[in-house]
Amino acid sequence: MRKKVTVVGAGNVGATCAQELARRDYANIVLVDIKPNFPQGKALDINQAGSVLGYEPNVIGTNGYDETSGSDVVVITAGLPRRPGMSRDDLVATNEAIVGSVTKEIVKRSPRSIIIVVSNPLDAMCHVAKSASNFPRERVIGMAGILDTARFAASIAWETGMSVKDITAMVLGGHGDQMVPVVSATTVGGVPLEQLAPRGRISKMVERTRTGGGELVNLLGTSAWYAPGAAAAQMVDAICLDEKRVLPCTAYLEGEYGIDGLYLGVPVKLGAKGVEEIVKLRLTTDEKRMLRTSAAAVREVVGVLKSR
Repeated sequence: MRKKVTVVGAGNVGATCAQELARRDYANIVLVDIKPNFPQGKALDINQAGSVLGYEPNVIGTNGYDETSGSDVVVITAGLPRRPGMSRDDLVATNEAIVGSVTKEIVKRSPRSIIIVVSNPLDAMCHVAKSASNFPRERVIGMAGILDTARFAASIAWETGMSVKDITAMVLGGHGDQMVPVVSATTVGGVPLEQLAPRGRISKMVERTRTGGGELVNLLGTSAWYAPGAAAAQMVDAICLDEKRVLPCTAYLEGEYGIDGLYLGVPVKLGAKGVEEIVKLRLTTDEKRMLRTSAAAVREVVGVLKSR
């Protein structure tokens, strides 16, 4: 029996996620957006690519939520996009209302679903979705670490001249400028990054990772979509296919890493139940300090939410 996946928000990120999932061909996909005809058009376009790319045309576009009933996984990308000169904090008030409303609509129709939050500011919106859904922490997860890690891996590949396929990396913390690329756990073909590049070059890779979102906003005039959409689809894969992948995701911490009552990026085992385990990574003293700093920055943003 095919899985059912809903993607809320048919903009660039949502449509990319829907297309990536359609290409996997294991799920029926519902694409939701409030703009009349927009999700229907995106769905039609994705479906018509099926014969070329080799998947069944099983994407439905809709302006309502009835078609989402019984979804196994729901990806929330809805919200105001980030614009040049706009901080993630600027997005809080508007996107809190949007994500809260969307979550309530989803819960009415898919009470057993697992929610993946992509809307920004990501860490804060996870709190909104958890509060609005009243789901356990295992079933409300944020997509950030996979994207940030992908940016780190790309930077490493460019700096070292080695294949990105051989890079194993991990980025923790909040989805912002104070994220924590974990250099101590980063390898290329099993060789520690610190053996392959001098400290100064590694610092450049780390800095470009931290400012990667802003770099793209300045270039595009809006947020990125190809990498975020693909990253969200990878999380859906891990859940729907029960892959037990260890992936960096935004999860609700209850004492892990010395942090309590906060959504933050950490390695998790992701499977059919959602977050099945929060994986403890051995960090250096500096990395622990940076993670605490990142957590403090996230708490500051969460602190302005009306619903917590």
